[in-house]
Parts: sequence; C-alpha cells; structure tokens
Amino acid sequence: MLNDLLPSIRLEFSSVVLNLLFQTSPVWLPVLLLGMFLTIWLKYVRTKSIIKADGILLEIKLPRDVFKSPAAMEIIITSLFQGGAGNFLETYVQGKHRPWFSLEIVSIEGNVRFFIWTQPKFRQLIESQFYAQYPGVEIYEVEDYTKKVFHDPANVSLWGTTFKLKKADIYPIKTYIDYGLDKEQEEESKIDPMTSVLEFLGSIKAGEQIWIQILIQAHRKMTLQADAIFKTRPDWTRAGKEEIKEKLMEINAGDEDSARRAPTMGEKDVISALERSLTKLPFEVGIRGLYIARQGSFDPIAITGLIGSFRQYSSQVLNEIRLSKTTSFDYPWQDFRKRKSMAYEKKMLNAYKLRSFFQLPYRHLMAKPFILTTEEIATIFHLPGKVVGTPTLTKIQSRKSEAPANLPI
Repeated sequence: MLNDLLPSIRLEFSSVVLNLLFQTSPVWLPVLLLGMFLTIWLKYVRTKSIIKADGILLEIKLPRDVFKSPAAMEIIITSLFQGGAGNFLETYVQGKHRPWFSLEIVSIEGNVRFFIWTQPKFRQLIESQFYAQYPGVEIYEVEDYTKKVFHDPANVSLWGTTFKLKKADIYPIKTYIDYGLDKEQEEESKIDPMTSVLEFLGSIKAGEQIWIQILIQAHRKMTLQADAIFKTRPDWTRAGKEEIKEKLMEINAGDEDSARRAPTMGEKDVISALERSLTKLPFEVGIRGLYIARQGSFDPIAITGLIGSFRQYSSQVLNEIRLSKTTSFDYPWQDFRKRKSMAYEKKMLNAYKLRSFFQLPYRHLMAKPFILTTEEIATIFHLPGKVVGTPTLTKIQSRKSEAPANLPI
C-alpha cells in the first residue's frame, strides 16, 4: 500500500518545492540574472579589448657569447609581473584585464629561435630590460611564424600537448639555483638544464617543426572587483605558509617525555625550497607543445623528445612538470574515426596562434593554469650561455663595437 502512495507523495513534494521557488523568485531571480548578465558582459568587453589591443611577436637574437646566469632572465620576468586589472569601472566597462605574455622556443627544421609575444604597449619595457641585462642582444618585431602553418591533416601531421605539475603549486621544480648557476664558476663546468632541450630542438630534420609555448600571467588574489562574479581565490602564499607550518609540526611532533628529532637533510631542503619560493613573485602559467611535420617527414621520436623536454627540471622530493592532455588517444576505439583528435588538433593550433589561454576564446583549453615563480620560469626560459653548443641556435653573427673616439669630424 505504501508503494501506491509514493507517486502521490512525490507529486505533492514537487508541487511544494515549485511553489516555494515561485514565491521566492522575486528575491533570487534578479540576483541570478544579474550575475549571468555581468558574466556574459565581462566576457564580451574583455574579448573586444583583447582584439583591439592585438599583439606583436618579438624575436630575441642572442649575442655570440652569453655569460649571464638565468638570474638575469629572472629580473626581466619580474618586470613582466603586471598584476593590475583596473578598478570596477575599468573592468566591467572598458574590459581591462591582466596582461599576459608568451615565451616561446621554436625549432623550424632544426633552426632554434627565441620569441616573446606581447601587447605593443609593453614592447619598450621588454626591450629595455633585455638590453640592460644582456648587452649585445638584438630584438626585432617579426612576422608570426605560426601564420604559415594550417590544419591540413591530408598533408601535415600535427600532435599537441599541454603540461601540468605533479604536486601542488607551492612545491617548486628544480631550478637554476639547484643546478648552481647562481654561483661564479668556469663556463665549461656549468650544467645548464636547457642544454638538452636545445640540443633536441636543433636535431630535428627538414619538414619538421617543434613549438614550445610558455604563457605567463601575474598571479593575484581573485576578487569580485577585478576578476569574476561570485568567485574568490586566496593568495598563493597562504598555502605555502601553511605547508611549511605543517612540515615543521611533523618534525617537532613527539611525546613530552621524548626528545624532538632533528630534521633530515631532505626535510631541510624541502622547507628551504618552499621558503625561497615564497620570496619570489608568482605567475599563473600554461605550457603547450606542438610537433608539426610535412607528409613523409613524421618522426615519432620527436614526440618522445617533446614529452621529455621538461624532465630535467624534476625533483623527486619537490615537483615536476609532466604531460597533461594530448591531441591523441591511448586506444583506437576511443576515437575510431579520428574526428575527436582532429578537432583537438585544430583547437590546439588555433589557441597557440592566438596565444589564448587565460581569456576567451580558448580559456584553459585542455589544461588548468598552475603557479611558477620568477625563478622557475627563468629556469625553463633563458638565454643560454657558451656551455650550450647547439650549432643551429640563432645568434648574431658578429660582435658589434663602438666607433673609435678619434675619428675626424
């Protein structure tokens, strides 16, 4: 008999709920509609602002000899920490947003080149910082190399991937300081973690291209005023301080009658690395990699090399950059007709060309942003020194010098 009553009970309950929602709609409906409108409006004005600002691509040509450590690049990256998104009016009327930058290492048939994509208003800042830190460097605005590549599965093979961190953001990767590059030492004895990446990029053959894109945007606390509707995000440093506190509590934990143990070397290194990270500026980061090959030139080993491009920055006790999502599938039955993989390839290529990750139209495509500090970014993107002997690395052919002071007028 109870089973016969269940339908009527459900119907009555649904009626009560709907009636309650209808009666309270004057309270919640305007708030919901306002939130939806502001979210859609914010996307519209920001997209309009981004299109208006456009972007330029700057190529960095290295001098013949670079004797600076990655600390010089860290100073440059620190200058790119542009965290201001404007007040409420500028955000929701003008579409003002936090600027982002794209640091790119590209190999076109083995010719390795360095690029920075930016909004035009930051060009002078970037150039002045590079000229100050790397005497002899040359920077040019160039045509975007991505414009020559199109999604053409019949003639061009394309494979793309995104990267992520293995552990929580607060744990740093192995940086140039861990490699001792912050200390004075003979050029021949230096161990630059970028060496293996550049040697791999310089080894690819005719008809192949590898693009590595590191998108960075200043990390800041998310607020209603500057970032989103009904969303908040705590400052990154809070999680780091809490993690250090927990580590210290684990070390100091013990019975009252027993002596507290001394921290191990590993524990000291972890705490020291966490504390050092908290002193550096944090960036939100997205990393993409693309392998492009003409028909007949495809080499699966190149994909293996691209996957391992960040392996040398891994630390077993700290963090590592690892593979996230790719444009391919592990098993044939997941994408029997290749429609999904081709759709992913097209989106990945378009997102790379637009340098879109933090904003529409490809916001967080196939990955979520993670936090890297200026020290970590400078480790994976810096101008290599003499220790890197890649012959195909684009450099200035001759050293420039000033004219003699005693020339006749």
